[in-house]
Amino acid sequence: MWCIDDTGRHGPGALKEVTMRNLSRRSVRILAAAGLAVPATLAFAGPAHAETNPRCVDSVQIGATAYVTVGGQTAASVKQYKGCGKNYAYTYVWQQYRASHGSYQVCTSIVTGSTLRDLQCSSGPEVWSLGANTLSVCTRALGGISDVAQKETEVRC
Repeated sequence: MWCIDDTGRHGPGALKEVTMRNLSRRSVRILAAAGLAVPATLAFAGPAHAETNPRCVDSVQIGATAYVTVGGQTAASVKQYKGCGKNYAYTYVWQQYRASHGSYQVCTSIVTGSTLRDLQCSSGPEVWSLGANTLSVCTRALGGISDVAQKETEVRC
C-alpha cells in the first residue's frame, strides 16, 4: 500500500511520487517487516475528534469523508482539505480500532490520476500530508491502515 525510500524514511527526504501500481499488499508487508509498524498510542479516548491542520489552520474540508472498514467495523476516516494554496490528505484511526489492534501503520496521501503525492505515514492515531501543489488538477485523498484496508475520497476538481 505504501512505499518509502531505500533509507527507510518517508516524508520530505523520501519519495515524492509513487504510482498506484506500486501500492501492493506486498509493499506494506515489506514496510511492516522493516519495523516501521510500531505500537500505536492508545491515549486518545474521546468519541469525537476535531482535526486542525498543523500546516494550514485556515484549510477547509472539500468533499465527503470516506470511511475505512475492517471486518464490518469502521476503522478510520479519510478527508481531503484545501487551503494555503495546497491540497491536504488527513486520516484518523478510530479509537475502537486502536483499542483492539496492538500495532499498525496509518498512511495518507493526495492522489492525482494514478500517482500518490505527498505520502505521509505514522504509528499514531492520525496523520496529515504536508500539502501538495495540486489545486489546479483533480485530486482525491487516500488513507489506509497497514496492509489491512484503504479508502479514497471522491474526486474533487
